[in-house]
Amino acid sequence: MNVAIREYQERDLESCKHLWRELTQRHRDIYLDQSIGGNDPGIYFEHYLQKTNLAGPWIAEESSTIVGMAGLLINGEEAEIEPIVIRSGFRSRGIGTLLIEKLKTEARERGIAYLSIRPVARNVEAIQCFHRAGFSLLGHIDMFLGLTEESNEGWKEGITIHGHAFRY
Repeated sequence: MNVAIREYQERDLESCKHLWRELTQRHRDIYLDQSIGGNDPGIYFEHYLQKTNLAGPWIAEESSTIVGMAGLLINGEEAEIEPIVIRSGFRSRGIGTLLIEKLKTEARERGIAYLSIRPVARNVEAIQCFHRAGFSLLGHIDMFLGLTEESNEGWKEGITIHGHAFRY
């Protein structure tokens, strides 16, 4: 694997929009909901670039092909990795780990005390990767209450926190 990590450049726009679409499709598949992200989720990458607290993003490139990207959203002495996405076909090859290590270094150099990441609960592979990378402290947990019959369908059993069963 010969992957280089570099800062985002304007010429990367279309490739990164494609990665954003892939990330959205992954969420659609995990949650069995093809409406997530709307008709053109790639457009949200352009909105992401406008965030005033954005550092990066950084690009993972292999043989002139963009295979991943990640960025930092900085708020005081805290930062969040958002997003991190690896092109399908290149996952499980250590590219995400390379990006995470780059962002950990960037955060340390910027004096960040806490670095967080918020994967969707069903993305088991991502959660395992993040845990291996050292993310073992739990801060916030998003909890939902389905108010319609439809919103209560499709949730999986199997997570217990503080003795309470949750669906995800």
